[in-house]
Amino acid sequence: MFEKVQIAPPDPILGLTELFKADPNPDKINLSVGVYQDSTGKTPVLGTVKKAEKLILEQESSKGYLPMTGDPAYCAQVQELLFGEGHEIITTKRAATAQCPGGTGALRVAGDYLHTVHPEAKLWLSNPTWANHNTIFAAAGLTCEKYDYRDPATNGLDFEAMCASIKKIPKGDVILLHGCCHNPTGIDPTVEQWALIGDLLSEQGVLPLVDFAYQGLADGVEEDRAGLLELTKKVKQMLVCSSFSKNFGLYRERTGALTVVADSNEQAATVMSQVKLRIRYNYSNPPSHGGQIVAIVLGDKGLRTQWNEEVADIRNRINEMRHLFVKTLKEKGVEQDFSSIIDQRGMFSFSGLTKDQVDQLREKYSIYIVGSGRINVAGMTPDNMDRLCDAIKSVL
Repeated sequence: MFEKVQIAPPDPILGLTELFKADPNPDKINLSVGVYQDSTGKTPVLGTVKKAEKLILEQESSKGYLPMTGDPAYCAQVQELLFGEGHEIITTKRAATAQCPGGTGALRVAGDYLHTVHPEAKLWLSNPTWANHNTIFAAAGLTCEKYDYRDPATNGLDFEAMCASIKKIPKGDVILLHGCCHNPTGIDPTVEQWALIGDLLSEQGVLPLVDFAYQGLADGVEEDRAGLLELTKKVKQMLVCSSFSKNFGLYRERTGALTVVADSNEQAATVMSQVKLRIRYNYSNPPSHGGQIVAIVLGDKGLRTQWNEEVADIRNRINEMRHLFVKTLKEKGVEQDFSSIIDQRGMFSFSGLTKDQVDQLREKYSIYIVGSGRINVAGMTPDNMDRLCDAIKSVL
């Protein structure tokens, strides 16, 4: 049978990483894959993660399976991080959470749930969105449509067009929203705009699916939940996919969650019973290690304070690179306006570079950027900034 198999095309993002690794140029720069790097170009292990792992090593007494929905202590910490301690959703138990293998795993479980239980629903994705959103949900059997988001003229949010798109979404469909640090653009709605989005979704009868992969990387751990909280004031039902890859640096531990918010405790439990079936048919139960780390850190006051400081360090370094990038380009005489990158949030920004310019950067200078022009700002360092900006100037 295998003689008939053809080589699959490389993933548009991870495939670039393979090319980057094979590139012999000692001055190569990787601005493609979504992994945080410090000022030396390394992806560090957080100090709080190391402390939690030490406790796990000392205290862990079993490697038995977790429940299908994971560790209850982890799930409780996920909800508190999303909504805040004592939020009405938590006290009334209107939410149910399942621990999943990363944010990607949570999205796939959500897709399988929607396709099976709500087969008539279409899923609406922002234009643009993370490239893997399309493939994850297509693999789950969902039909995906697009809603307007970015304004190419300003490289900012076209909120008027976004609202006009939402008004056209049929009742019973689902819209995917990025909780903060929109991937790939870095463009987020304001708190006031989130409130208006919530009003529209409530009026239209559209279910929000919030992809919340970067909490803490925009303005702060608590500040970044503001958009989600505005939605909860307007709509009673939603799905939230969260991830600890970025804000805990747990990339390889695949630590995420799918949270169902419903009208009541009973309704949340009913929906979660269907989610559990999707989990059982897929991977049965989640990996434990990353979830244990998160539960320990968030459940300990001292570790949680230290973790907040570590997240702030990550956030501040990224924002410093945004400012340095724009400043350096301007100092080098680049006429094109990149100032919008300063206003964007999170690891990613839409640079405005064309595919041809991206190809030139890779072929001539060993600088790796996704074909759409999305750049991972965390891949920039003070040491590589001059070379990066010289190369960009040459291809513009």
